[in-house]
Amino acid sequence: MSQDLNYLKETPSQTAGPYVHIGLAPGAAGFDIYRQELGWDICGPNAKGERIRIEGVVIDGTGSPIKDVLLEAWQANAAGIYSHPEGGGDVEEEFRGWGRVITDFETGEWGFDTVKPGATRGRNVGMQAPHINLWIVARGINVGLNTRIYFDDEIDANAADPVLNLIEWERRRATLIAKRTDRDGQIVYRFDVRLQSENETVFFDI
Repeated sequence: MSQDLNYLKETPSQTAGPYVHIGLAPGAAGFDIYRQELGWDICGPNAKGERIRIEGVVIDGTGSPIKDVLLEAWQANAAGIYSHPEGGGDVEEEFRGWGRVITDFETGEWGFDTVKPGATRGRNVGMQAPHINLWIVARGINVGLNTRIYFDDEIDANAADPVLNLIEWERRRATLIAKRTDRDGQIVYRFDVRLQSENETVFFDI
């Protein structure tokens, strides 16, 4: 017998809990399940281009680092091609273009090694500056947050980027720009994510 389901209420939302690490990064949660954690190798050994490291913290509204965050990154290779059937071409063997990392449980620091992506052709928006897409989830966040990492040494490309130009205020655009440093011969970009405050990182509704 059919029932009228219109009377049912929407299921309450719930923030991500400790199961996030158990299910998505079990090694960090103390479970030795896989030979290699899924998502730790973004570009593979055969990727062409400039090798870089990106580091940061996720900061809450009080200015404190959050220490149980999971982040996923999605990027094109150095030629601006995604590892996807609709990516626009072929990528290097073992180039995944996708990765998953978690924050250090003591410091809140996170980081990953990859290659710097090239400019990509956006869907109906023209060329986009080199960037990495970032998805963030943690306890206290009801819905995963989507943002982007751009690079401060891509001045001309950033100035022409159609997505950055949708953001009216320059101060707000600056929250998406990672700052480059050279550390012991390694290129490191710093990208801190602020969930609240006047310098809150720009997040995208996608």
